[in-house]
Amino acid sequence: MRRLVVNADDFGFTHDVNQGIVEAHRKGILTAATLMASGAAFDDAARLARENPALDIGVHLVLVGEPPFPRTVAQLISAVALRRIRIHEELLSQVRRVLDAGLQPTHLDTHKHTHLLPPVLDAVARISAECRIPWVRRPFDFWSPSEGVPWTTRGASMALGALRSSFSRVLAQYACRFTDHFTGFQITGRYTAAQLARLIRALPEGSTEFMCHPGICGDELRAARSRLKESRERELRSLTRASSWSVIANSRSGGRNHVGVDHLLHVGLTHRAHALIDHLAALEEQ
Repeated sequence: MRRLVVNADDFGFTHDVNQGIVEAHRKGILTAATLMASGAAFDDAARLARENPALDIGVHLVLVGEPPFPRTVAQLISAVALRRIRIHEELLSQVRRVLDAGLQPTHLDTHKHTHLLPPVLDAVARISAECRIPWVRRPFDFWSPSEGVPWTTRGASMALGALRSSFSRVLAQYACRFTDHFTGFQITGRYTAAQLARLIRALPEGSTEFMCHPGICGDELRAARSRLKESRERELRSLTRASSWSVIANSRSGGRNHVGVDHLLHVGLTHRAHALIDHLAALEEQ
């Protein structure tokens, strides 16, 4: 059996990103989103989360970006090495802000995948156990369409795979749950509806998290510090166009949506589904 969670990062980053995430959920195949407690549009995102209870909410833990955080991952590594940042304390305060907003998150991930750093991973896993937030992202791509993906991105993804075993051991130590597979790192901001169709066809047995970044590229996002701007609208179009592939979604859970026995999108690809996906992919490529 193949099960899929389609999770949007950056909920709360800007109001126009929030708008795109909710549209991808209401009109498309988006099932979950991770909320940035430090985001400029956090209050708006929390309100939208309460208004859309079928959208599974997690926490997008932030240690890099705008002040007071280091600007880059390299600067974060230096700050961690010099013990200039209290990782557990900072991340726990972000989780508590989400809880104080009346939300019950089910999963954790990090901005720029900073929990690939061992000290950050340890803090995230501890918080998962302490706050009873069971799921933690394991960000190692299983497959991505090759078109448009720079070799440097592919190389980085392959190199990160060397961390998979030790990463999984830490999650197991704290009894964290994680999907069997993950994808979306290499194609962030680059995929089309046709590529998304091929990705869905390639899903392996078990559970898979697909990471995405939909949004509306309005004035607020254009002014924000992010490389993902117009690409968020392209992702939104792909995710909502994919809603016409309803034949692949045999069931939508009435309970919590994050991956598990009762997860959202049960992908049973029949012969008819394969034919429909091929047809839509061909239209997209014309």
